Amino acid sequence: MNTKVYFTPGPSELYPTVPVHMHTAMEDKIGSISHRSKQFQEIYAKAESGLRELLQLPDEYEVFFVASATEIWERAIQNNVQRESFHLVNGSFSKRFYETAAELGRETRQHEAPFGQGFDVQRISVPSSAELIALIQNETSSGACMPVDEINQFREKAAADALIYVDAVSSLPYPAFDFAKVDSVYFSVQKCFGLPAGLGVWLVNDRCMAKARSMQESGTSIGSYHTLPALLEKALASQTVETPNVLNIYLLGKVLEDMNRKGVETIRSETEAKATQIYTYLERSAVFSPAVENPKHRSKTTIVANSTISSAEVNKQLAAFDMQVGSGYGKYKEAQIRIANFPTHSPEQVEKLVSKLEELFG
Repeated sequence: MNTKVYFTPGPSELYPTVPVHMHTAMEDKIGSISHRSKQFQEIYAKAESGLRELLQLPDEYEVFFVASATEIWERAIQNNVQRESFHLVNGSFSKRFYETAAELGRETRQHEAPFGQGFDVQRISVPSSAELIALIQNETSSGACMPVDEINQFREKAAADALIYVDAVSSLPYPAFDFAKVDSVYFSVQKCFGLPAGLGVWLVNDRCMAKARSMQESGTSIGSYHTLPALLEKALASQTVETPNVLNIYLLGKVLEDMNRKGVETIRSETEAKATQIYTYLERSAVFSPAVENPKHRSKTTIVANSTISSAEVNKQLAAFDMQVGSGYGKYKEAQIRIANFPTHSPEQVEKLVSKLEELFG
């Protein structure tokens, strides 16, 4: 039996109630039901309503279930960019969205900050020709975050008809977005929602829908099965355009019910307290140090530390105590560690991790 606690940044530790919900799902044969059945419609509707409650999502937003956040990059460009997108890049995942847009034949511009740094928003000029502004609230590769107050400034910087997209793949439900200041937010469930990988969630407002329809009516191809109008047609009936990950949508609905019972404000305050504990240790450690220098731009949910010991060695020693952290990303694989601080990680687990890191490495 695997008793290890995964502090990896995704896939990560499962939410504590998932085993119980999984057992119920197996008893009820959720994996065998039709995605056109009334039972699935109820599962979809429960997950959607749970998200709306947890995130305080306005009525003008739609909730779509797709395969992954990576898929959303492609669908966003196809459906909402006719000519040009503008991307803020400060890590591997924000850069990949930028590259995706170029691969799909759009004109792309970027404002790039060094890996692991936040942005000086006051100095960023958004091209008036940009139709989509791609922001990254939490760069999973580097641990750099963009505070919500900085995200909100882009509504005034962008053209009136530009759409503002926010990558919150490894941070929701921690950030309290002002959904009136953005047009789309997206995430994957294998991180902060503590579920198995294989489900992306795409939140889009009516401005995104209108742009997709306009492009479609002009004769521009916006895709096939996965156009925003096609997704909406099925979503209005609590369905998806194709056979989805029914089990994961079911589990998401159950976990959202648990999270709403706990309360998003409690989740956010616990996240901050746990992050403070981890960063306080990193600041005094002889081996580790925060990789993001500016405290304002340090992620609360994906904490990255420089390490004088290889990440492989760190995990080798932690394994004896049934714990695992993430290695650094890409070329930083051995020079950094990444510590997930998700709602699934209890204060007691984080305290135990910090204590063990200090005991082993100082």
